[in-house]
Amino acid sequence: MTPPVPSRHGPPVGPALLVLAAAASQEIGAAFAVGLFAALGPAGATLARTGVAGVVLCVAVRPRVRGLGRRAWGAALALAAALMVMNLCFYEAISRIPLGIAVTIEVLGPLLLSVALSRRWTGWAWAVLAFAGIAALGVTPTQVGHLDGAGVAFAAAAAVGWACYIVATSRAVRVFPRLDALAIATFVGALLLAPIAAGSLATSVVAHWHVGALAVGVGLLSSVIPYSLELWSLRTLAPGTFAVLTCLSPVVAVLAGWLILRQRLTVLDCIAIALVTTASVGAVRSAAQFPP
Repeated sequence: MTPPVPSRHGPPVGPALLVLAAAASQEIGAAFAVGLFAALGPAGATLARTGVAGVVLCVAVRPRVRGLGRRAWGAALALAAALMVMNLCFYEAISRIPLGIAVTIEVLGPLLLSVALSRRWTGWAWAVLAFAGIAALGVTPTQVGHLDGAGVAFAAAAAVGWACYIVATSRAVRVFPRLDALAIATFVGALLLAPIAAGSLATSVVAHWHVGALAVGVGLLSSVIPYSLELWSLRTLAPGTFAVLTCLSPVVAVLAGWLILRQRLTVLDCIAIALVTTASVGAVRSAAQFPP
C-alpha cells in the first residue's frame, strides 16, 4: 500500500493523530507506572519498562551484534546510558511530584537543545518564556506543600537525559541500520539497571501476578507502542511537524494525571504548563524556519 502524500496545505491528519496517540500512550503508561512504585520502587518500575521494551524490540528487530566495531558499540552504549538516566530520573520525579509538572520540566531538555542549535535570538526569547513558566510553578503558597525539591531535581535530570538521548540517537542512526541501535540500547539499558532493581522486581513479580501484568502493560504503553506509532508517523510527517506535536506532551500528561491519578493542579500550574508548551512549540518552529 502506497503511503499517503503530505498535503501542501498542512500535515496529513492520520500521521499527526498517530503522534498524539503515541504521546497519550506514553503518558498513560507513566500514570500506570505510579501503581508499580509501592511494590517495585521507581528503579524497579524503570527496569520493568525497559526490560519489556528491550525484549520486544530485540525479538521484532533482531539486531545484528556480530562484527560491530568500537564506534558502533560506543554509540549503542551512549544511547543506552541516556535512556537509563532519562527513564530512571523521570520515574523518580513522578514518584514525588505531579505527572504534568514533571513532564513540563522534562520538556525543557529538548527545548534548550533546540535553542542552542538554532543560534537565533528568537530561540532564547522562547527559552525565557519557558523558564518563566517553570518559575511560576512554585510561587503560590498552595504549591509549597507538594512541589518536592528532590522531585524537581530528578525532573531536571530527566530533561538533561532527554537532550542527551536526542544527541545519542542522531549519532546512532548514522552507524546502525533500521532500529538496531534502539533495540540494542534498550536491552543494554535494562542490563545496566538490573543490579539496582533486579531483587525487588523478581520478588514482587513472582509473588504477585498482577504486578507482573501491570509491569508488562507499562512497558508496552510507555515504550513499545509509542516508538512504533512515532516511527510509522515519520514515514509521511515532516520532522518539524513531528517535533511541534511532541511539545504537547505536558498537556497530555496533565490530562493523564487528572484522569488516572486524580492529581489536581492549580490555575497557576496550568498557566505555567501552557507557557512551557507554547515556548516549546515556538522554539521548534523557529528552529525549523532558520536551521543552523
